[in-house]
Amino acid sequence: MSEHEMVKWLQEACGESYGNYVGGAWKPAASGRTFSIVHAAEQHRVLGHFADSDAADVDSAVAAAEAAFAAWSEVPGPERGAILLRFADLLELDRDELAFRLSAEQGKTVAESRGEIARAAKEARYAAGEAARIVGETVPSERRNVSNAVVRYPIGVVAAIAPWNFPVVTPVRKIAPALAYGCTVVFKPASATPWASARLMELFTEAGVPHGVVNMVTGSGSRVGDPLTKHSRVKGISFTGSTGLGLRIQHTAAERLARTQLELGGKNAAVVLDYADLAGAAKQIVAAAFACSGQRCTSISRVVVLKEYAARLTEALLQEIRQLRVGPAWEEGVNMGPLVNPEQLASVQRYVRLGKEEGAELLIGGEPLSGGNYDNGAYMAPALFAKVTEGMTIAREEIFGPVLTVMEAHTKEDALRIANGTEYGLAASVFTDRLSDANWFAARLETGMVHINHGTASEAHMPFGGVKRSGFGAFSIGSSNQQFYTETKVIYTQY
Repeated sequence: MSEHEMVKWLQEACGESYGNYVGGAWKPAASGRTFSIVHAAEQHRVLGHFADSDAADVDSAVAAAEAAFAAWSEVPGPERGAILLRFADLLELDRDELAFRLSAEQGKTVAESRGEIARAAKEARYAAGEAARIVGETVPSERRNVSNAVVRYPIGVVAAIAPWNFPVVTPVRKIAPALAYGCTVVFKPASATPWASARLMELFTEAGVPHGVVNMVTGSGSRVGDPLTKHSRVKGISFTGSTGLGLRIQHTAAERLARTQLELGGKNAAVVLDYADLAGAAKQIVAAAFACSGQRCTSISRVVVLKEYAARLTEALLQEIRQLRVGPAWEEGVNMGPLVNPEQLASVQRYVRLGKEEGAELLIGGEPLSGGNYDNGAYMAPALFAKVTEGMTIAREEIFGPVLTVMEAHTKEDALRIANGTEYGLAASVFTDRLSDANWFAARLETGMVHINHGTASEAHMPFGGVKRSGFGAFSIGSSNQQFYTETKVIYTQY
């Protein structure tokens, strides 16, 4: 399906109403209230109307998930995996329409949306395989005629809470492993981007997921997220979002010893040392900085470069940024869409103003874009700041937008200190031709993920997570998920 055909499809598909998905059926909010979302690039166009839920709806969804748990947890792991494989196939078959829903509500380009769906399918297939690898261990006993075993079993009902920047892959990243390990789910999408999520519920059911195993409740964080994380029958909370909200959830969960898996903010650095291919490094950095309009936790937002290479690297970065074309998702040649909404644009613009006020040099971009299609969405030109120092706000806080900063270091030790000098610890890139320096940084960077000579692109079978204020609990995606979705039981048998 071409982008032109997708625009036509959107004109026919938008404006429908969606309830909560509970027990295999669409149900209106108990209050009868609804809220609407609009097209990120055509903000006069209403995409859909969704249930504006509250604690009563959360109770209903948790009850449905709890009722389905006993039967689902007893389904053999390989059989659960087979259902997830069918779901992955359906994601790919539905790729075009799902991608346009995603682009319309979030703003990213259609190419990015298709890539996100392809990644979601890969992660679903990996989770399907994990359903057959729920392993424990046998341990020799200290006594005769006794055998000892350690087994894993699903924890129960899991709350999955997703952000607005990846409305397909993040829900799949949480729901697919939950199902693989035998858990049931109550899913809360971000209020800004529930449209693609509604389609995901249909695809899970079409794949063969029994009613009640996956449920979705839409609405605000205060009326849905809070009662969901506080619910006594929710045994685990998988959350992706801001560090501030993650800390609140951790406090709530700790009061009742519920398990948490938190993917939080980032202030990711690209450290550039003695790397011959500075143009190649710039290409990798710009791609990682401005994908999803900079609205992702693994975006590179800081470049820490040795002083002798700073001028050449900065020029290479400028050349790459000048090649970025900003526009609506469906427009040919566009590789950066609008920000998700005007509120996010205002937040990013505040950081641009602070950068200039605090003495950084704005080399390119940073301004809101207007005229033509730009008047219909929250667009801005991608920004590059130089002469940035460690104390500046734009060097310390997560901006979550298309803003990149360049900071100079005198030595590799100085570069390491700057790279580690934030409260975050999600991801970092290191560009160097010296294997010894690559290993030195990999061992000392205070991040959950380190990328040598490429941007912060993760893979669908590798653990994903951060340290410090970037994350807590078991990493997601990889085999580490078993630590979150399953509990340990020790069995002693005398014979």
